[in-house]
Amino acid sequence: MFSLDGRTVLVTGARTGIGRALAVGMAAAGADIVLHGRDDDLDEVEAEVRGTGSRATRWILDLADPRRVPEAVERLGPIDVLVNNAGIIRRSPAAEHSHTAFREVLDVNLESVFLLSQAVGARMLARGSGKIIMIASMLSFQGGVNVVGYTAAKHAVAGLTRALACEWAASGVQVNAIAPGYIATGNTRRLRDDPVRESEIRERIPAGRWGEPEDLVGAAVFLASRASDYVNGHLLAVDGGWLAR
Repeated sequence: MFSLDGRTVLVTGARTGIGRALAVGMAAAGADIVLHGRDDDLDEVEAEVRGTGSRATRWILDLADPRRVPEAVERLGPIDVLVNNAGIIRRSPAAEHSHTAFREVLDVNLESVFLLSQAVGARMLARGSGKIIMIASMLSFQGGVNVVGYTAAKHAVAGLTRALACEWAASGVQVNAIAPGYIATGNTRRLRDDPVRESEIRERIPAGRWGEPEDLVGAAVFLASRASDYVNGHLLAVDGGWLAR
């Protein structure tokens, strides 16, 4: 039930971090992978995917301009699973957070996610099957500090997950989300480089450590496989117990 043999998975933001781990992990479960990147710097992750025995293709698109998404999707072949992982973060106090920075985050983290889900989802609805996996956040549940645009976007991704699930579940398309805890990626480097903040965060995690991108692979394989065919509109926290504290 957890095999992804014969499925084609599109992973956005696949070059590094969570996206890269999910692309390689889902390839190891049998999926062929469409690797999305803002530019063509995907050699390393492509080699890793091919090393599992799965096929890898590239899809280059800058999601900072969401208007390009619908037309760009027309270049894609059939997609069985969409993983909306690509995202950016801008850190500053809310009173100083520029409108430009706020819009940049929402364009990539929300508007492009909706337009990509809509365009790929329409094809899934037409054939009566498909899986969409959003990458949400702990900030889909909490407020955070100095990340007002990111928090707004990730709260909205949680709502978008539920809204699409309500409309599409009866047509055989499951829409769910993974909410990562504090994961050691480029987006969290500033926090990890701050010894005070790093210690505060780690001490609050019941597991006693920051997560690694590979910690999310099992959840992604589950939500992409037949094992989750009756799971709809769920936000699956993979957080080392953060929300339980």
